[in-house]
Amino acid sequence: MPPRRLITAAALLLLALIAGAATLWQRPAQARVTDADFAAPMSARDAQAAVDAAQALQQAQRQEIGRQLGTINPARLPLTPTVYFTETGHHLSNRSGFLNFWRANGQKLIFGYPITEEIVEGGRIVQYFERARFELHPETPANPVQLGLVGSELVAATGLAPELLAGVDDPQSGASYFPETRHSLGGEIGWYWGRHGGIGIFGLPISEPLLEDGRSVQYFERARLEWWPEDMDSFFRSAEQSNGFNLNTLFEVRASDVGRRLAAVRGIDVAAAEQLPGTAAWSPAIWQRHIDVDLSAQQLVAYEGDLAVWHAPVATGRDGFNTPTGEFAIYYRLPMQDMTGSIGGESWYVPHIPWVQYIVGGVAFHGTYWHNAHGTGVRMSHGCVNLRIDDAQWLYEWADIGTTVTIHY
Repeated sequence: MPPRRLITAAALLLLALIAGAATLWQRPAQARVTDADFAAPMSARDAQAAVDAAQALQQAQRQEIGRQLGTINPARLPLTPTVYFTETGHHLSNRSGFLNFWRANGQKLIFGYPITEEIVEGGRIVQYFERARFELHPETPANPVQLGLVGSELVAATGLAPELLAGVDDPQSGASYFPETRHSLGGEIGWYWGRHGGIGIFGLPISEPLLEDGRSVQYFERARLEWWPEDMDSFFRSAEQSNGFNLNTLFEVRASDVGRRLAAVRGIDVAAAEQLPGTAAWSPAIWQRHIDVDLSAQQLVAYEGDLAVWHAPVATGRDGFNTPTGEFAIYYRLPMQDMTGSIGGESWYVPHIPWVQYIVGGVAFHGTYWHNAHGTGVRMSHGCVNLRIDDAQWLYEWADIGTTVTIHY
């Protein structure tokens, strides 16, 4: 990556918005692929036309943003890349590094949207989000953006019954035990905690699992996590029980709005701010989205510009059905599809495949419920890129037709 240079505010924002737009990869949407889990849903010509149309629209949108910025007095432009969230009426900027931290560590799934502007609290620059509080710690240059202890502070402010927070000497069966707080962590909430950042994002558990308003919840130093078992389709719940390993949907466990609750307790103003000139309304499409699949590592990384925003283990095509390498683009998408095929004397029918995104011929990204070999090096498919269900759902919600894909060893 080339070293960063100091550039004008307008140019910096334009780079963030339209980087790469003028040089969108011109690649075939389909290569010659005969071995795949699915039948190709359209011809190579129609697939290419779908990609071209989607990429042309995305480029036009970025160019329109750039045109609008060009009509603004540079003195009124933000000093660093800044976006505006119409959902809550607040900005998020890289002035303190908060924007990139939000993008790279879970975005709205983990933190929600900003509910204040940057403010000074206790002599420190902070910003409240629906589910978190970002803090600037310039005294630790290796880790300047840190997360506030909003879970602990909310518990202290609202007076949650002490007996519910009291530590235990014997951990739950099969759970991890944290002697620092004398609490256990396991089950679906424990899986989610480990998958999405652990101590660094959520902090240590400060309660055992509790029942609040009929729902299982657990408090952490920086969060409160809730279990929503009804989010998983009964088909997947049955598959989970039949196959004997854990499956997860993206919203089966959810981070609750501790940031908003704490802000309310403290009387912090969360009223919407007027959108600054020179800021774009937030969308993942502001940045050039790209997906990289490393067949050797069996890993997928999603990028916004040059910033990695999601990592996921994968399982790709086994020998004889190898996942094709090259430069592609998503050309067709379905939230659910049955898988049928017959190649070389081998036939299959697998129903209820979630979050399907075609990238070349009949090869697609999709979730799986019949194995949990993702990232192990065991290649299971007839060419598709298999993902865990929650990762496949996140990728489906983040990407779009025209999102570029590189597959390589």
